[in-house]
Amino acid sequence: MKKQKEQAVMVTTEFRGVFFGYMSEPPVNGSVTIERARNCVYWSADVKGFMGLAAGGPTNNCKVGPAVPSLTLNKVTAIVEVSPSAQAKWEEGPWN
Repeated sequence: MKKQKEQAVMVTTEFRGVFFGYMSEPPVNGSVTIERARNCVYWSADVKGFMGLAAGGPTNNCKVGPAVPSLTLNKVTAIVEVSPSAQAKWEEGPWN
């Protein structure tokens, strides 16, 4: 089976987690694995909600953890495509 193209995504879970990473396989039974995964521990009001993390990315007022090679998330509630500009900001990993 051919792997799909890697896509920058933001994933939310039933446990209120917000994660960024790269998905190359579709979700299976409510679970998804993302590569180079980061989590957003805190986002500030200037982001304009969690969807703002996908649209514009985290700001310097956010707390984004360091990347891990791979993360499997269970009980996924949303997978959101991340804009190219947001992707660059997630990669910076702001923590203030």
